[in-house]
Amino acid sequence: MADDGKRIALLIDADNAPSGKIDPILTELARHGVANVRRAYGNWKSHRLKGWEDALHKYAIQPIQQFAYSTGKNASDMAMVIDAMDLLYARNLDGFAIVSSDADFTPLVMRLRADSMRVYGFGEEKTPEPFVKACSTFLYLEKLGVEDEPGQAAQVKPKRSADLRQDAALVHLLRSAVSASADDDGWTHLGAVGSHLRNQGSFDERNYGYRNLSSLFEATDLFEIRRQGQVVEIRELPQPASRPRARRGRKKTAT
Repeated sequence: MADDGKRIALLIDADNAPSGKIDPILTELARHGVANVRRAYGNWKSHRLKGWEDALHKYAIQPIQQFAYSTGKNASDMAMVIDAMDLLYARNLDGFAIVSSDADFTPLVMRLRADSMRVYGFGEEKTPEPFVKACSTFLYLEKLGVEDEPGQAAQVKPKRSADLRQDAALVHLLRSAVSASADDDGWTHLGAVGSHLRNQGSFDERNYGYRNLSSLFEATDLFEIRRQGQVVEIRELPQPASRPRARRGRKKTAT
């Protein structure tokens, strides 16, 4: 359930974000609070941003005009950073949502988080990892199941079990989260595991194609899950012991 009192500023780098993704972004932010500041930055005289016009009106997003003062430079980046710092110093917000696939916003995100702000990042799968990791949470736009074509919902296939197990960083992260709060028998509450994961960085199970955390754990085939009513507990399955290699003895030479 959303915290209706949490105030969020939605800042969009229109040069690096598709207009068709705004509806699921706002739906996601509604889980956390209210996006009472909505701004999109770009050179609105450019034909590249023509598709944004309907979205600006439909979702009450304020367009911030930023002329390209030099070739090859994105002037919108600087305008977004300046506005973000002004909003931060006004001290009337609880979080920021940054929509961009540009890693240049990484220092801004780190500065906002240093001031105890939650930062919700949204970008395409091409988004560089430093920006992804800097955010409190980050969602790939391709995983939000938006409608790219009228009446056609995008189908996001969950990653296969074998692919999940081959993701060494993910497996290490999941195992560490379970062991961090496990009891003597190895069991821990799924809620505690989720809190640990989200404290580690921008983790979100939907980036792997799963709607909830328990489904992701089950898909790895590396964990055991038990349910008692609303309580879900989890522990790591024992890893198969590796078979010792047979020692080859030396042949004795006849004397």
